[in-house]
Amino acid sequence: MPPRPSGTLTEAELRIMDVLWARGSGTVQQVLDAITKTPALAYNSVLTTIRVLEKKRYLRHLKDGRAHVYTPLVGKKEATRSEIRHLVSRFFKDSHEQLVLNVLEDQGLDPDEMKRLRQMLDRAEAK
Repeated sequence: MPPRPSGTLTEAELRIMDVLWARGSGTVQQVLDAITKTPALAYNSVLTTIRVLEKKRYLRHLKDGRAHVYTPLVGKKEATRSEIRHLVSRFFKDSHEQLVLNVLEDQGLDPDEMKRLRQMLDRAEAK
């Protein structure tokens, strides 16, 4: 069985994954051309980061002539949940309650967000 992907993505890795999640697949040059955030990355930096993402099993490649076309193996939702699990484990001692309380204390919620949260809690409680 292959090793599980790393639980976290660096900022550069996330920039590349965002492009590939949006596009579905792409070559190094296509990823580089699609990155709009600054600072701009060099071709070799994108290539190196993509290779790291392959080793972490976030991406795979297929040969298309001389080019490699990279495709995500991990969906954005799965990666997001993995990041949250890592955050909860590392900073909140596996307490989701502490994470939510921290967000509420720090940011607060507007009335619409509070209503959606109550609805979600009601649905979860009903299960």
